[in-house]
Amino acid sequence: MNRSFLAVGVAAAVLTASAGAALAQVPADPAPRIAAQAEAMKKLSMMDGEWRGSAWTLTPVGRREVTQTERIGPLLGGAIKVLEGHGYNPDGSTGFNAFGVISFEPSTGAYSLHSYAMGQAGDFKLTPAADGYVWEIPAGPMTIRYTAVIKNGAWREIGERVVPGQAPMQFFEMNLKRLGDSAWPAAGAIPPK
Repeated sequence: MNRSFLAVGVAAAVLTASAGAALAQVPADPAPRIAAQAEAMKKLSMMDGEWRGSAWTLTPVGRREVTQTERIGPLLGGAIKVLEGHGYNPDGSTGFNAFGVISFEPSTGAYSLHSYAMGQAGDFKLTPAADGYVWEIPAGPMTIRYTAVIKNGAWREIGERVVPGQAPMQFFEMNLKRLGDSAWPAAGAIPPK
């Protein structure tokens, strides 16, 4: 038997088995799950839109200041929230760029933020609040905690290093104003024809 023909047959069998296993996990009707996710995302609807303002960060070489922008919107029928943060240096160059996806898992009732920034990626616990949210990054014995308050068209977020037995140390702050609605990321989808 031709080895390449055998390899193609084995690969096809593996792909068929993998696809079958994946399909076996998809519910017959995903609508209730998607509806639960979209309902959970309503708690974070105050984030939607375009934002701009000032931000600063303490770095090993001193304080850095940028003009921070955020554009945020729903995708997948409102089941997830997509975020892009862009920090501009005083000369207009990019000083910071991040991308994130907030999701909700109906079976556990947990929110998570999948974040990409500065060459790193990770999944982090996010907890909505009445007027914002808190998300945390475990960092050994320390926790990096971001706390946001969003109301009346203003968004203030601080970042703190939290070490057990010590007072939290703030290293980041942004203060943004809402510019308006955004059609991003759903706008511009490729039509069928």
